[in-house]
Amino acid sequence: MTVSLTIIKYPRRFLLFGFLAMALFRLPLWLGRRSNFWKLMGSGKGGTFSKKPDFSQWAILNVSTLNFKHVQLKNTSAEIAVKKLYGPFINWWFNTFNCETLTYLLVPIEGHGLWDGKKAFGELPPKSDYEGQLAVLTRASIRIKKQKAFWEHVETVSDEMNKAPGFIKSYGIGEVPYLKQATFSIWESKAAMKAFAYGSQLHTDVIAKTRKQDWYSEDMFVRFRIDGCISSNRQINPLKGKL
Repeated sequence: MTVSLTIIKYPRRFLLFGFLAMALFRLPLWLGRRSNFWKLMGSGKGGTFSKKPDFSQWAILNVSTLNFKHVQLKNTSAEIAVKKLYGPFINWWFNTFNCETLTYLLVPIEGHGLWDGKKAFGELPPKSDYEGQLAVLTRASIRIKKQKAFWEHVETVSDEMNKAPGFIKSYGIGEVPYLKQATFSIWESKAAMKAFAYGSQLHTDVIAKTRKQDWYSEDMFVRFRIDGCISSNRQINPLKGKL
């Protein structure tokens, strides 16, 4: 299994093509037979769940049927990685519209939950022995009647995460504005991530409320080992020198 998350940035003059890509990319991803599971997503501002969209930034999450060796992919160019993972059309599109890309190569190590009723990353143990640098994907389908309660708590938790020791980077991504949201965050170690997740009273209180008040119709929490981070020439690599 090869899991990748690619963050795409469009120049201001091509913002419209970011919207268009979310419709057009469905066909090559479906016909290419490269994927067991994929999602095309927009981004919010602030690096986490957000009501404020970032129309310049988009994302592709892909679980590939092609078992690429990460050690080979991570040493290629951003263009070659995109072409191998998503096919020639998507690579052509990014080149044509002068996009910046940043692709994370991921190995799911532990987690639970469903995405659209599927175990998107296969059968995973709830816990593992891995303690190194990792990424965390937290996603949820928020009940319409629970929107107000959910959004009242997002900004304060986000601010606290950004200040947490060991925090490196995060992205707010989602399939449907307001309703289907996800955060992909990167941490120096599992210990640093857990210190925030379980040591922050604010965060633990919010987690308790999500369960008690049944905010989500579906949710997923997955931790990944990061095997590579491939950036285009103009895209900043937050893991440069860390992998």
